[in-house]
Amino acid sequence: MNENAEKPKRKTHTSTEVKRRYNSKVYTRVFADLPKDLVATFKEAVKQNKTTTAAIFRKTIEQYIAENAPK
Repeated sequence: MNENAEKPKRKTHTSTEVKRRYNSKVYTRVFADLPKDLVATFKEAVKQNKTTTAAIFRKTIEQYIAENAPK
């Protein structure tokens, strides 16, 4: 056997599991039921502006908190 030949990489779930545990610890998922046409238009605008839905949600939530935080 040629010692320089690369061995096939094993498919492991360790990295995925570590990411899942980290995300579970650090993040909370938020769900909303919205009209399909509204979501489709939103996704199109996000794509056109080369941003992400998460970035838009984060910015909007931060702005809402800044304007409406309890005093």
